Amino acid sequence: MNLTLSIRDIEAALSEIPIFDVHTHLVGGKLAARGLHDILLYHMVISDLYAAGCPSGARLTQFPGFPGRREAHERLREAVPYLPFIRNTSGWWGVRLILADLYGWREPVTEDNWQELDDLIRERSDDRAWQRSILDRLHIRRTGTEIARRGNGEDDDRLQYALEWGFFTRCQWGEFDTALYELERCWGKTPASPSPIGSGSRPPVDRAVRALGDVHEALRHYVEAIPYDQIIATATHLSTDIDYRPVSDVEMEAALGRRAEAGPAERDIYASYIHEAFLSALEARGKNIAFQFSFGAEPLPYETGSRLNQRTIAQLGESIARHPGLRFQCFLASRHANQSLCTLAREMPNLSLVGFWWHNFFPDIIRQAMSERLDMLPASKQIAFFSDAYTVEWSYAKAVLVRKLLSGVLAERIGRGQYSLEDALSIARTVLYESPQLLLRMIPITL
Repeated sequence: MNLTLSIRDIEAALSEIPIFDVHTHLVGGKLAARGLHDILLYHMVISDLYAAGCPSGARLTQFPGFPGRREAHERLREAVPYLPFIRNTSGWWGVRLILADLYGWREPVTEDNWQELDDLIRERSDDRAWQRSILDRLHIRRTGTEIARRGNGEDDDRLQYALEWGFFTRCQWGEFDTALYELERCWGKTPASPSPIGSGSRPPVDRAVRALGDVHEALRHYVEAIPYDQIIATATHLSTDIDYRPVSDVEMEAALGRRAEAGPAERDIYASYIHEAFLSALEARGKNIAFQFSFGAEPLPYETGSRLNQRTIAQLGESIARHPGLRFQCFLASRHANQSLCTLAREMPNLSLVGFWWHNFFPDIIRQAMSERLDMLPASKQIAFFSDAYTVEWSYAKAVLVRKLLSGVLAERIGRGQYSLEDALSIARTVLYESPQLLLRMIPITL
């Protein structure tokens, strides 16, 4: 069989298979880009531009706010001169797909024409029928996003929700009491968006954690505030710098007394204690939701770098084994750890792997991870796609890219006799459409 032709045929067939986009940051009522900045300055492309010499590496104003026209235009003026240097990247491939396929724009973006393109995108930013047509074009039957981004429920028929709120086990640049601060910022509050990565100066909190009783009271509030009937998952991050282990009440109480001079040892105690207490509480109350966690991306001044050690993977296995009543799902950002995570998922009934996160969302890494997972895991233990998009335009670009890559991986197996064409398409349907329903209880819309 001609491999080139088979890839083309498989890609055409995959384009008709319905899929779920299980993890995004889409905003209800505002699904589309609000201007060129939402496409060109998506955070992964900002990193490309920063690496190419663009002076700014930080994200623009983040939710619940949105960049105003002045901020967006200042950053675009700064970034456009560096576009020729990133035309080789897969991030720029995504930009090109969006501009050409969705906006009919096929010419280079230059200092002379970017404002024209910005105006074109802004014209469609409130066209809800057009936004939904993009999801329909992709055959996306449901999209997962943060419940804090639900808006007034305008897109409840298209969205399902996860809770991203307190990130007790995510390290922040230069901090050692992040777990306590995350608990404090949620204490007495209703669910909201998480702290941004590289948050810098921390907003003040209403109530401080000073003693072990405060930890228990604040965590009790957090667990009781979770809207269990409205979400399919909680989502957080597990940092590889933390030494995860069971911590006694006595050890935690003593470490709280050292908060003012906390270092790595105290950081590990705070995070481990709160994490285990939260998992135990969630296991008791949240059996119908998944504990999703990202893994393998650690803080830098603006964003993160891919880093994960074997000690943390071993400790993850121990933690999953301690909580057999919870369903764990991993978003992995480390190429080298994919095999290790596959071996854990093979032996642990309550662990599954989901898509390709952040530093893994590059074509060669995606192909490798897909190939390893297809060979090592049942199709029912893996979900092949989530976009991590902030607008439907980036959902489009990433879905197109993943389908192209999955077509190639399946064609290789057909070519060597491992799969028949019928097997390949059935497996693709499972990992794209059926597994999200099984593992996340996602519900397809009726068209």
